[in-house]
Amino acid sequence: MRVLLHPFYTMIVEVEHEAGHAASDTLSHATEHGAAQHAPEFPNVIDILHQATGGQSPAINFIFEYRTVLFATAVWLILGALAFLAYRKRSLVPAGIQNFVEWVVEALSNMVVGILGEPGRKLVPFIGTLFIYIFCMNLFGLIPGMFSPTSKLNTTLALALCVFLYVQFTGIRNFGPLGYLHHLAGSPRSAVEWFLVPLNLPLHIIGELARPVSLSLRLFGNITGEDMLLAIFATLGVSILSFTHLPIGIPLHLPFIFLAILTSFVQALVFTLLTTIYFSLMSSHDEEHH
Repeated sequence: MRVLLHPFYTMIVEVEHEAGHAASDTLSHATEHGAAQHAPEFPNVIDILHQATGGQSPAINFIFEYRTVLFATAVWLILGALAFLAYRKRSLVPAGIQNFVEWVVEALSNMVVGILGEPGRKLVPFIGTLFIYIFCMNLFGLIPGMFSPTSKLNTTLALALCVFLYVQFTGIRNFGPLGYLHHLAGSPRSAVEWFLVPLNLPLHIIGELARPVSLSLRLFGNITGEDMLLAIFATLGVSILSFTHLPIGIPLHLPFIFLAILTSFVQALVFTLLTTIYFSLMSSHDEEHH
């Protein structure tokens, strides 16, 4: 029930008290006001500090400006500490945190190798880290006072660009510069295929450039939708008990938290699977033709 004491609810009650409208009118007003500035979401600790200082503190303003980067950094620091603890007291018979970490690594390794084959094992560290990092960032916003960095487009676009650059680098390394251009042209072999190169080459280039856009927008849209859904139903729960003038409410958003956990996992998995498929498309075309 500690989520009921979240500062978000206090802010909503104050808005209703000042407006003096009915519960339904207050919800509509709060939703419209939030949509005019930004998507409705739970305030995090940095937002609360920024509001408390009224934007007068240069240090808080700096932190507020780069809050997305700070929360993303906090996630990888936590993951780094977890990996350090699992590695520091490792043993031949794993137990505790080492057992859990090895289980996660083995599951991700089996998934990547199952798609790319044995040569894809060298990509397990990159793809596996990508999944764990995205999944944890998705879940981070469900902690009271925290924030999901993946609900901002700059985070998801940065991740997608990393994937895009690594995929192109892998293609150049596998095929060579000329072979890479041959791959982008559709790997023509017959006279008809060579004749269609002026058409296939631009289409393939556009397709490659569209991949980071689709990856980033898909992840950003779904996580942002989760945060908006939780905030709206939490607002509705507070509005129902607005007559009490207390920072409490009915936790209508509680069932959607479990849905958000599932969606966070699915979106991280989709991002990872698509990344793995993009790497598979940069494999040798000899196997494809065979």
